[in-house]
Amino acid sequence: MKTTLLLFGIAADLAGNSSLTIELPNKSTIASFKEFLSAEFPEFQKMSSYAVAINESYATDEALIQENDVIAIIPPVSGG
Repeated sequence: MKTTLLLFGIAADLAGNSSLTIELPNKSTIASFKEFLSAEFPEFQKMSSYAVAINESYATDEALIQENDVIAIIPPVSGG
């Protein structure tokens, strides 16, 4: 199934793009998506943590991804 992946901050830098169309197996969860992401972009293993959203709502590892969902990778924010 096709989904859109949006990447912000360091995640966009590591992937070399801020938006991608990706193909995932049917009935993928956020947990399996994270495994896909680490395999596709090994640089992501350098991020200690990041949040994932589906269609602008934060998602847990158990959440199912549907065809045409928009998945966002949101890295930790630091500031001062």
